[in-house]
Amino acid sequence: MENSPILAVIGGSGLYHIPGLSDITEHQLDTPFGKPSSPVVTGTLEGQRIAFLARHGLGHTISPSEINYRANIYALKMLGVERLVAISACGSLREDFAPGDMVIPDQLYDNTKGRANSFFSAGLVAHAGVADPFCNPFSEQVYLAAKATGAMVHRGGAFITIEGPRFSTRAESNVFRSWGMSLIGMTTSPEAFLAREAEMCYAVMAHITDYDVWHLEEEPVSVEAVIAIMNQNTQHAQQAIINLVRSLSDQQPPRACECGSALKNALITRQEVVSPEARQRLDLLVGKYFK
Repeated sequence: MENSPILAVIGGSGLYHIPGLSDITEHQLDTPFGKPSSPVVTGTLEGQRIAFLARHGLGHTISPSEINYRANIYALKMLGVERLVAISACGSLREDFAPGDMVIPDQLYDNTKGRANSFFSAGLVAHAGVADPFCNPFSEQVYLAAKATGAMVHRGGAFITIEGPRFSTRAESNVFRSWGMSLIGMTTSPEAFLAREAEMCYAVMAHITDYDVWHLEEEPVSVEAVIAIMNQNTQHAQQAIINLVRSLSDQQPPRACECGSALKNALITRQEVVSPEARQRLDLLVGKYFK
């Protein structure tokens, strides 16, 4: 059996073609929550195993509201992933965050509706702490890796996730700006919360494609504009991943954050009343805490 990946990347399938990736293996996984969006691809980069998952499916066939976020995170957990970086296209809600820039956000506001946002239900309850939804030490590593590409990279900012798949109205965009939001996208919630429940370090490498619709001097966001900027940024994203793998392989540090024990004090259901079905479904997540 191959070693666990030191890093997983969730993003577009174009990231699979990263220069230097070799020994590629495709994993067709099934989880207690169904199948992930795509096969998980593992490969060797800079001498280390890493994993890739296409969030919207191969060929971008799954809308943000239809993504099986639980299956995606659980599938990566099955492979032993501890660090997960999400590549996301997003809109800017700030003048100083310009299209073409990258942002490593530090806060998250969930404005979605009706998504399955927790692994814990049907007889086993947990209240995971997400005051700081992105792992700070890992986000710093991602920031340094992205900055080393020469791109304009910003550290920090509040990311609001909307339901989609439509873009915002001008009224909505201006309300989000009045709330102090910096970025807007459609997939970071519940991805970040599920990664915390899976005790993974999670960070977002957000690629700004537009000024949403609030900026009257700019054209409103369009699919054409988003694709154009994302194509421009693919090279920076690929190089940032290479840089990140190098930093991890150089140090191989034990995780100094609390992500790896996020469920230690989160489980509230008494063990003796948890059903065998619930134990089996969530054993990968909670088995180490059950006597």
